[in-house]
Amino acid sequence: MLQKITLLFLFTFLSYNLNAQTSALSVEKIMQDTRWMGTFPSDVQWGEHGETIYFKYNRDNDPSDSLYRIRIKNPKTIVKMSPREKMALIPEREGDYNKAKTKKLYTKANKLYLYDLKKREKTILLQLGNTITSPRFLADESRIALEMENNLFVYSLTDGTLEQVTHIKSGEPDSDKEKERSEKNKWLQENNLELLSVVREREEKKKQAETYREMVSEEDPFIFYSGDKNVYDQQLSPDEKYATFSLVTRNKAKKTIVPDYIDASGYTSDLNTRAKVGERTAVVELGIYNLEKDTVYIVNTGTLPGITDLPDYVKDYPDREWKAEERQVMVTDVYFSDNGEHAVVNIRSKDNKDRWIALLNPEDGSLKTLDRQRDEAWIAGPGIGWTMGGGTLGWLPDNKHIYFQSEETGYSHLYLLDVTTGKKKALTSGEFEVFNPVLSKDRKSWYLTTSEVHPGERHFYRMPVYGGKMTKLTSMTGNNQVTLSPDEKYLAIRHSYSNKPWELYLKKNTPNTEAVQLTSGQSEAFSAYSWRDPKLISFTASDGTEIPARLYVPEAGVKNNAAVIFVHGAGYLQNVHKWWSSYFREYMFHNLLTDLGYTVLDIDYRGSAGYGRDWRTAIYRHMGGKDLSDQVDGARYLVAEHGIDKDKIGIYGGSYGGFITLMAMFNESDTFTSGAALRSVTDWAHYNHGYTSNILNEPAKDPKAYRRSSPIYFAEGLKGNLLIAHGMVDVNVHFQDVVRLSQRLIELGKDNWEMAVYPAEDHGFVEPSSWTDEYKRILKLFNDTLPE
Repeated sequence: MLQKITLLFLFTFLSYNLNAQTSALSVEKIMQDTRWMGTFPSDVQWGEHGETIYFKYNRDNDPSDSLYRIRIKNPKTIVKMSPREKMALIPEREGDYNKAKTKKLYTKANKLYLYDLKKREKTILLQLGNTITSPRFLADESRIALEMENNLFVYSLTDGTLEQVTHIKSGEPDSDKEKERSEKNKWLQENNLELLSVVREREEKKKQAETYREMVSEEDPFIFYSGDKNVYDQQLSPDEKYATFSLVTRNKAKKTIVPDYIDASGYTSDLNTRAKVGERTAVVELGIYNLEKDTVYIVNTGTLPGITDLPDYVKDYPDREWKAEERQVMVTDVYFSDNGEHAVVNIRSKDNKDRWIALLNPEDGSLKTLDRQRDEAWIAGPGIGWTMGGGTLGWLPDNKHIYFQSEETGYSHLYLLDVTTGKKKALTSGEFEVFNPVLSKDRKSWYLTTSEVHPGERHFYRMPVYGGKMTKLTSMTGNNQVTLSPDEKYLAIRHSYSNKPWELYLKKNTPNTEAVQLTSGQSEAFSAYSWRDPKLISFTASDGTEIPARLYVPEAGVKNNAAVIFVHGAGYLQNVHKWWSSYFREYMFHNLLTDLGYTVLDIDYRGSAGYGRDWRTAIYRHMGGKDLSDQVDGARYLVAEHGIDKDKIGIYGGSYGGFITLMAMFNESDTFTSGAALRSVTDWAHYNHGYTSNILNEPAKDPKAYRRSSPIYFAEGLKGNLLIAHGMVDVNVHFQDVVRLSQRLIELGKDNWEMAVYPAEDHGFVEPSSWTDEYKRILKLFNDTLPE
């Protein structure tokens, strides 16, 4: 009898201790409005003269962030900008400078301004009531190119004249029928103008503006009609001989509808969202407007090397006939040398397996390939961009070298290429990546950020323009997001560490000077808790690869031998690093879990950013392959190295993390007891084209990739406890995804799952009440099913 009482007491004591595991944190606390944490700077920029730093902040607990400033002569004083002061600011990230950097062009409120940096004076050059965009100094810096009414114009600083240099119109030339119809409506128009004086005055002003803009010519100008194609990205060559533009044909792909059940009207309203993967996408062509010959021609890409190459995956479909034919491409981003003698273009195949950089001959539209990057998976990486172009590409001041980034070695590095000889030179190399390289003011050096010190750190460097030793300019461990002052004397640094949110620092542009902290935004309530610095570790995967992870370990006295694995979202994203995570709510939740006795592991699985091309493309044609096995190997590591009970492991994540959670619960049910899948993709054939087609190709062309990558096909494998949570107005991963999966689970007779829906939420939740409800459910799932 005494033995039974002793055992009963011991069981009660252990149960009490388990339930007594507490935390100063709660779901309600960490998921409340983020203003409880304090205020942290964002969107940092300099004033034109390097005397003032501007940034978004919320010191006064306003409904949203406001613009603040710090003058470097008085760095302890933070001042909120008034609306009048904000309106007077010269936009830092827009406009164009002359070569001497003494004058700047910019637009604001449909006005074209010229700012004289020496005199500190701004002048309004044009104010015509029309939207003016893309002002740029030409080779003759007394002349300015700009875009207005979907055409290019040149403004002369010498005599103030404005000349229209391209004449592009949508549609087709007027047919006889259209002219006839116009005659029939002429009386109606004249009558309307006679009756309505306001309309008549506006038409007269419009005609006056047109008269001012157009050249006096005895001949009608050459007009290019774009038909039903849209014209974008017009650019005038510095020598004013050619204009380039993109012609975009929009395909009318069927789009999906997302119903909003709580619309303010009281009626259900339909949100018209994106198309599904495999739907026809836009066709982008490059047009050249020869201004001397008054003609337009389209660049022919049929001569690009490898343009008819078939992808390797066709070998998996031997019964299908594959025809080698010219692939569609996206011709974007024309870059003229400063003297106008050369132009290069960035070209992507629409299947995103090739990126060409080619020399463009604007005289006839021919192309000469300078560099081809081929990836049987898909082209991407830092500084390389995605299908629609972008990334690092430009000219050195010698007018013969271009610079660009490439993953040729497996990591994204900076290259130079001589367009006259074709010789290419790597300026950086090694098992790290380069981010955001920019030329110095004198164009003799590079400023760039790299991960050379550690994959989980970012530092800022200076390097000679033709390559050489990189000088490290930052020293604080973590992430250093640097905004260089216009005179390049100072660095404004937005810095954070793993357990310390972003703050603003100021440092002289020399290697050995200390950075001075300018902001201190943590609230007392936030800083009162001792936030953990998660340990960066690695474990060995089943294929021998070392997998990076963040580890949260509870105190021995509260450890419950249960573990939770977090799967970050966004697919191509890094979360194992030494700076403040974009998943800060999840980070705080992991601190709460650790307080309660859970061991938490956060993995940069295959497919994550920060580790080079092979890591990025390891999920090609099989999402839920290596990225899932990395979670399984992480679970085995916890069991072997941290004493975790193999039957007490949970997993959760949102978006891509929700997808992996579903794959884990369906395909690795012996490894994971419980899982919470948030805003998850359940069938990749229903996701968007831009992201999905890169990784899985197109459903009709590569159905095997979709079949093995989509959780809905594996739902019969569910054994453990599953929570599904989704916003009903999610226009990214549609609510339809989990509706279809829920029907599948019902038909399979599964009863150990539940679904929470959020009628007011899109893909990224915004309401604290929704965050709180969702994470209370996640915590309850783990508390009810993992600890003994």
